[in-house]
Amino acid sequence: MDDRQAEGEAAREPNGTTGVRSVRRALDILGLLSEERPVISLREIIDATGLAKTTVLRLVQTLEESGLLWSHPAGYTAGPGLWRWAYLARSQWEVPQETRKVMRDLADRLGETVNIFVARDVSRVCVAHEESPHPLRHVVDVGDEQPLWAGASSKILLRDVSETLLRRVAAASPHGEVHADRLRAWAQEAAQRGYAVSSSEWDEGLTAVAVPVTGRSDSVVASLSLSGPSHRFPYEAVERFATDLAESAALISAQGFSHPLSQGR
Repeated sequence: MDDRQAEGEAAREPNGTTGVRSVRRALDILGLLSEERPVISLREIIDATGLAKTTVLRLVQTLEESGLLWSHPAGYTAGPGLWRWAYLARSQWEVPQETRKVMRDLADRLGETVNIFVARDVSRVCVAHEESPHPLRHVVDVGDEQPLWAGASSKILLRDVSETLLRRVAAASPHGEVHADRLRAWAQEAAQRGYAVSSSEWDEGLTAVAVPVTGRSDSVVASLSLSGPSHRFPYEAVERFATDLAESAALISAQGFSHPLSQGR
């Protein structure tokens, strides 16, 4: 399809539809940037998006005018407008320094990756992490989403959810709605013993131990987890990890853990 055809189709579409499509295309271009590829050429944008050159040029020009892209000798890179948004997001979404210190101490002491997850609809989102010092370690980035139908943190986060949400989580799993009974049993078992364990439920060869972080009403607002290669999580280590995690989670809870995604829980 050439540019004249594309413009003709856009002219026949409602303005709202065309606007949404343009926004999506602009976001697709920004999404091509990453730590591994901080600069992207015009040709790479065209090849990745499949858009005509003139369309890409218009979108790139708009993104430059908004400060979201910046010209670079090799193409385009993230603009200062993104830094402003990133700074705002960091100030709003980063967990308190007191919480980060507890997590860092835990990772150093136990030698495994420490994460905090909060529930978001049928998923769980990592809002903070401290990596294991080992070369072979579990890596989860802040902002990563994982399903609530598997994993130690899911068993913790499902403790106080409604039956309706539990069934929605089950329906989103590969097992379908019949998985609701197992999820309910997992959540009840985790509540009774104070921690949850998973092994290769989400990532093959990965074991995780998780405990609840609670709010003022003692409801679960987040999960604090320790994860790493299964061979470093023998049974006796799991018990020790759970005890240490519980003590750290109690400290975080006492400090008053708060995060935008956990509000209202």
